[in-house]
Amino acid sequence: MTDSDERERLKALETRISQVRAKHDQKPAAQDHHSMAQVGWRMVIELVSGLLVGAGIGYGLDWVFDTMPLFLVVFTLLGFAAGVQTMMRSARELAVTTDQSTPPGAGDQKKD
Repeated sequence: MTDSDERERLKALETRISQVRAKHDQKPAAQDHHSMAQVGWRMVIELVSGLLVGAGIGYGLDWVFDTMPLFLVVFTLLGFAAGVQTMMRSARELAVTTDQSTPPGAGDQKKD
């Protein structure tokens, strides 16, 4: 084989690789104007569901053990903490998936 044959084969291989990459590259999802509202509602639902689950478990335990306010308060607070933790996890996911085209510190103001 000569050098020109190898170069042609390499060019053909590069062309095939670029075609396959173009097919499999993920296109950035176009966000509609409702997407941020959907994220906000998701976070609200996560927080409220944590509160309701905690309150339900606390009420159930209070009913079983006949200690009305004790478990209700404790598990409502635990449900709130779980809801906030879930909200923060969703916010981190959103921060990772958002467009990173803005350079770091672009909105910072310089102090003279």
